[in-house]
Amino acid sequence: MNSPLGSPTLAASTAKFRNKLPAQMMRYIRLYLACVTIILIILNTDVLWNFGSPWNLFRHKDEPPKVQVSAHAFPRKIWQTWKANPFNFEERDSTNAKTWLEKNPEMRYEVLTDANEFAYIEEYFGPKGFNRPDIIDFYHTINLPIIKADLLRYMIMYAEGGVYADIDVEALKPVNRFIPERYSEKDIDMIVGIEIDQPAFKNHPILGKKSMSFCQWTFISRPHQPVMLRLIENIMAWLKGVAKEQKVPLSKVELDFDQVITGTGPSAFTIALLEEMNKRTKGSKVSWDMFHNMDESKVVGRVLVLDVEAFCAGQGHSDSGNHNARGALVKHHYHASNWPSRHARFSHPAYGQVEDCNWDAECVQKWDENVAEFETLPEEERKQKIEERKLLLLQ
Repeated sequence: MNSPLGSPTLAASTAKFRNKLPAQMMRYIRLYLACVTIILIILNTDVLWNFGSPWNLFRHKDEPPKVQVSAHAFPRKIWQTWKANPFNFEERDSTNAKTWLEKNPEMRYEVLTDANEFAYIEEYFGPKGFNRPDIIDFYHTINLPIIKADLLRYMIMYAEGGVYADIDVEALKPVNRFIPERYSEKDIDMIVGIEIDQPAFKNHPILGKKSMSFCQWTFISRPHQPVMLRLIENIMAWLKGVAKEQKVPLSKVELDFDQVITGTGPSAFTIALLEEMNKRTKGSKVSWDMFHNMDESKVVGRVLVLDVEAFCAGQGHSDSGNHNARGALVKHHYHASNWPSRHARFSHPAYGQVEDCNWDAECVQKWDENVAEFETLPEEERKQKIEERKLLLLQ
């Protein structure tokens, strides 16, 4: 070819320019870029520090920072149990449940139902959990809904802890208000409130065992508290004893109101807590005297005990105050508490239930006197008194 590119002299000079000059320039360019990079890193150290991991460069700018929960904090979870799941709640139940979420948006919420309770128990108390087949078998065997309801709340609190509230309990204040500022959360394992503070009736044949109790329709616990497991085991032993006395299998046991209260309810809960406080407290014995007429909360054996107004305001007894008070934390509406209709209270044929007195001393005294007098009357007069009551109830 006659093209200038075919000239050997031109080709040699071109190759020399291509191989030497660009190589020298590339070395300078690399050195320049390296210097610029180092200078930029030094000048922007504070910015790079805020990025942390390189993966944070891909994080959305509006993503909130992770919430740091203290290792000393109670589990941030609210528990309830009910027949149906939240999507099928009646309006009143849904309204109350929403108050817990509205007051505590940072907390998780879960409802155990009749449909999923067995799966939960088997997960936590089965071979891969606490390995307590005796507890699982016991729960499967009993047929009394109120006993299962009490037992289930204790099992949940032992397994995972958190806040438990009956389905008919409304949250009035956020959970972070449950611990007074003068206390540190790290020094507390449980939070309970007083329900009934009527020790003057402790020797009454009907009211006695119910006269001093902590509330268990709302309470807070850390997981794996020994008192919760002990309470579960106490219930199992007690109900097996009742079945033996009645000479029936566990599935056929029948209980009255007082047996439920003392066997699994507030009275059983209170006895177990007092025993635990005594185990954890040195010095004088812990008794109800420490909580009678309590003006402000106190911590005993790592259990924070709130005054009666906190969880049980508006009862009309025990100086419980009202729900508008600053110290009222929850409100119990009682609409889910229909279990007494299946577990009768003692009702005198002529004078009815002493509980109707609602712990009024004069009323209880009059009831006691009337019942005592009734026993001295001739048969005809007894029948007359009974008929008078029947007519009164019909009015």
